[in-house]
Parts: sequence; structure tokens; C-alpha cells
Amino acid sequence: MPAGVLQEELSKDLPSFTATTRVTRNGGAGMEKALSNQEDLGGGRGMTDDIFDESYCEKKGPKPARRYVWRNIILMSLLHLGALYGLWLIRAAKPVTLAWGFLCFLLSALGVTAGAHRLWSHRSYKASLPLRIFLAIANSMAFQNDIYEWARDHRVHHKFSETDADPHNATRGFFFSHVGWLLVRKHPDVIEKGQKLDLADLKADKVVMFQRRFYKLSVVVMCFLFPTLVPWCFWGESLRNSFFLPAILRYVLVLNATWLVNSAAHMFGNRPYDRNINPRENRLVTFGALGEGFHNYHHTFPYDYSTSEFGWHYNFTTAFIDLMCLLGLASDRKKVSKETILARKTRTGDGSHKSG
Repeated sequence: MPAGVLQEELSKDLPSFTATTRVTRNGGAGMEKALSNQEDLGGGRGMTDDIFDESYCEKKGPKPARRYVWRNIILMSLLHLGALYGLWLIRAAKPVTLAWGFLCFLLSALGVTAGAHRLWSHRSYKASLPLRIFLAIANSMAFQNDIYEWARDHRVHHKFSETDADPHNATRGFFFSHVGWLLVRKHPDVIEKGQKLDLADLKADKVVMFQRRFYKLSVVVMCFLFPTLVPWCFWGESLRNSFFLPAILRYVLVLNATWLVNSAAHMFGNRPYDRNINPRENRLVTFGALGEGFHNYHHTFPYDYSTSEFGWHYNFTTAFIDLMCLLGLASDRKKVSKETILARKTRTGDGSHKSG
């Protein structure tokens, strides 16, 4: 990271206290006492809704009946069929169209990673009005629910991770945590806990609420029309290629890159920071999701703007945020001190950090 770029480090000298850490043992949830400090939980940042809630208990008795959302099942099936057709069309597309599709992938992915995730879900840095507008537009291009709903569900995911109140609970299997959670009705606990979160910061952000108000129109324009019309109008690409490559195929790739964070990064990889939680460090996911695969780190330190201790390494989103700070469009990046990271690795990690 450039020496001239300042970043905020939360104090490692805050008083320590004893906190409980959830441990998964043979499919059951146990409790283990672990010495922690306020920096582990993002002390002093004024937000705790993305910290795991140890007091939550799943309701006893039979689980609610699974209710399929057939509209979503049909639409997701058609989308993926369209993406497969788009893969076949690649050979007939102009190189500039493929480059445009890749640019649309980066823009829409940033709307999720730098926008809905790191800025609005975790408040890990501050963004100026122009940057917030840009990220909201990019988020509409990603079409993964509006920022308000995305951030709400993500905070619930962190606060009740791997329980019935987690929207994409990975203990229900790879398919469910990847896409299945979008094909069925939410568990009642997800709805109940989501309604109890303090979302005042999102409601106070005029950019977030404007996007929410006009979300359907913004999705039609940014996710489908804009990516299609640019290659068709400006360099004479066929309408078929323009629609199925920069629009449909790109959209499906961004969806699956995001979903892999919920599925693969909760199942495959090492846990150098906290062996007691499911999220893992997954290099493949990190590469595809612009830096979001350092997931054991992220669930251990959810307030870190980089979601990683390694700066720009495989982390395009961190590089983007740093660039925005350099340009004066972002500020107040939250970062964990090296001492705290090492202490946490030693205390709760799986030991994999010792071998690199």
C-alpha cells in the first residue's frame, strides 16, 4: 500500500474482556470461552449488528416446511441457460465486445463489493456523494436486490451466521448457500431478526433510499439495456451478441462470483484467524469476487475495509477503495493492526498461518 495513503487503525490498547465464541462440533453448536478484545469486535465504531450474536438460540421442534418460489426458479433457470448460450457466442463476438463485457463485470462487481458490502453493510470506510452515486449505479447493474435489502440481509448473515436466522446458512449444504436460498421462502427467523436490526444509517442515506425507490427501473436500464446498447450502437456488434454477452453472461458470472462467497468460502479452505467458525480463506473465490474470498478473516474482523490483511494481493476492491481515497472521494478506512491480527491467529487460528 502506498506510504502516502493514510488509513485508520483502531487502537489495539483498548481494554480486554471475555467473549464467547461459537464452535461447531459434529454438526452441533457448542460454546467456548475465548479471550477477546474490543478491537476484535470493532470497538468504538458505533456498530455491532455485523458481530455474531451468542444469545440467539434456534427454536426447538420441526423446521418450517420448505416453500418454493417458482418464479425465481424459472427465472434463474432461464438466466443460466442464456449464459450457456452466451458462452457459445463468444467465438463470434468482436474483441471489443468481450472487453466491454469484462468492464461491465468489474463495474457491477464493485457495486456489490465496494458498495453494498464494504461501504453500506459494514461501514468500513466513508464515501463522498459522487462515489456513493457511482456505487449505487454500479450496484443496480449487478441486480442482486437493492442496497438496503442487500445490506440488511448481510448484517443478519454476520449476526446469526450458520443458524436458522442466516439467509444463506451454509450448514444446509452447498447448493442452498449458493443459490437455493433464493429459490425458497426465507426461514421465519431470518425475517424476524432482520426486522429488529438498526438500519437507521441506511434509511438516512438519500442515495440508498433513492435507489430503493427506483430500483426496478434502474435494473432494467443498467443491468440489461445499457450493457446491450453500447456495443450495438457504437461498434456495430449484433444485437444477439450484445445482449447475451455483456448483459446476460456477465450478469450470471457476477451472480455466481458473489454466491461462491456464501457457499465455497464457507466450506473449503483454511481458517488461520478463527478455527471455531465455518468461513474459510479461499483463493479461487478471492480471485473471482475481486478480493472477497478472505472470508475467515472477514468474519473475524468484519469492520476491516480490506477484508484481508494482505492489502492489494488478489484484492481489486481494496485497490479501488485506496484509489478513491487518493482522489479524495473516500476516507476513514477501518483497518486492524498487525499486532491484533497476530494475537488472534495465535489464540484462535488453525495454525495454517505458520506455513504461509
